Amino acid sequence: MKTWVIVASAARARIFNVSGQHDPWEEVLDLVNSEDRLLRQEFASDKPGRVVDGARGQHHTMDPSVDPKERATTQFAREVVEQLKSGLNGRRFEQLTVVASPHFLGLLREQMDDVLARTVKHEIIKDLTREDATSLPARVAELQSTGA
Repeated sequence: MKTWVIVASAARARIFNVSGQHDPWEEVLDLVNSEDRLLRQEFASDKPGRVVDGARGQHHTMDPSVDPKERATTQFAREVVEQLKSGLNGRRFEQLTVVASPHFLGLLREQMDDVLARTVKHEIIKDLTREDATSLPARVAELQSTGA
């Protein structure tokens, strides 16, 4: 069965094709969220938005309703899921193992449709994006066996 393993966090997502249990993983895609490195204040403009209370003529500053960094992370999760959908639609894989940091795993789940979600056979809540590609198969197998 064709399997993809995605190793992801808010900063990076790596997708691997796994042919066999003892074969080396082939990296299919390496996506980087360059906005993850920005500081929160770098997302916002210099001054908060302003509104005028028409009844009293008073000016108020507005707080952004959604954290801009969180919005960028959600957009990155959406892009990652689009790549996964494209791979599934192209019949490049049939089952998926997701290895992701806790928060980013939640964002990925939110973005997945039912068809893609049904292909997920394993989930591992761990950020392994900084691991060397040659050590990833052993680390993922170890974490699957411990139920992490």
